[in-house]
Amino acid sequence: MRILIVTQFYYPERFCTHDIARELVRRGHDVHVLTGLPNYGYGHILPAYKKCRYEEIDGVKIHRVKLIARKNSHFVVSLNYLSFWLNAKRAVNRLKIAADIVLSFSLSPVISIAPAVKYAKKHNVPHVLYCMDLWPESTVVTKAIRKNSLAYRILYKWSKSLYQNCDKILISSPSFKDYFEKELGLSKKHKYINQPSLSSNEKRPPIVYEKKHNFVYAGNIGKLQLIDLLILAMEKLDRDDCALHLMGMGSELNDVLAKLNNPLLKEKVLYEGALPIEEAERYFYQSDALIVSLKNDGSYVSKTIPNKLTQYLKYGKPILGILGGDGKKLLKDAGGGIISSEDVEEIAEKMKYIISLSEKEKQELGNKNRAYYKDNLSIEKLVISFESELEDSLINK
Repeated sequence: MRILIVTQFYYPERFCTHDIARELVRRGHDVHVLTGLPNYGYGHILPAYKKCRYEEIDGVKIHRVKLIARKNSHFVVSLNYLSFWLNAKRAVNRLKIAADIVLSFSLSPVISIAPAVKYAKKHNVPHVLYCMDLWPESTVVTKAIRKNSLAYRILYKWSKSLYQNCDKILISSPSFKDYFEKELGLSKKHKYINQPSLSSNEKRPPIVYEKKHNFVYAGNIGKLQLIDLLILAMEKLDRDDCALHLMGMGSELNDVLAKLNNPLLKEKVLYEGALPIEEAERYFYQSDALIVSLKNDGSYVSKTIPNKLTQYLKYGKPILGILGGDGKKLLKDAGGGIISSEDVEEIAEKMKYIISLSEKEKQELGNKNRAYYKDNLSIEKLVISFESELEDSLINK
């Protein structure tokens, strides 16, 4: 198949879009990507890419459009989204690609799939969406907008219209199906394919820890990730031989850093920075456990599978899970997780329990997680599912 992938984010920005595209090429497909100039996580357009409009990486043909760089401001982030939406739609008019099918990725926001909708209509080809974030639900959960506001009603109609114009919607968490059917009234066929983990380009040596026992959280530091509870739990641990290592970025980072100025926390909770996966995983290898946390407030977003959970499984470590919904079920199915509620006392007790385990017991838990990943969630197995769904859409167009 000749596949056109439409995604606002692509390598060197670290999202699974690159891994999926590369694996599709390995499986013999001709893959083109329409994307923006890399800026996510950098705060500016990478200098080497300012004039880049076309390149090939790992056999994937990449077509880039201008956009406004994402910065730490709601207004500028909105301009970033709108600039890709506008410039990528314009680019569709001059793309000389005779694609058999379009595959779009909706991370955030869903308006980034509009160029895919336009291309599919113009060339009368199927359009398959891989949905990794629910819109406009995500804007409400993060309190960016109120559900009874005019902005929400506009986004609701816009999002629903875009979803309706997809021939098939693949979902990254099973509970997404309920959102599409109950909230948006869309009864399209929804096939669950778990979001792949990020692949690293090289294996670097593990970090040598100063403390005997170490917990690691790597990912978004936002309103939903319960980082404040993790910090409070570490305060409850009456031990000097353990530490919590935080890495990542997000809307709550400044608040977290302010809390870490507390002298009582400086040795217990360490912020290691916003690290690429190659550097972050160095902290995983010798840790007692990896932590995945997501506020369980009953919203559809809180029921999803955090991508960091899939990422963690492959490293063969115990996982402390403070979450509900699909993520909790997946961790239970894997068999190497320790589940806690959002109660600080319970989180601290679960940390103490993990510390009390022998190395053999920790290894047994980790081996279960790694085996589950290998059997169900490897990039090779997941891309076979993508390929099957794309071929089915072509046949049934």
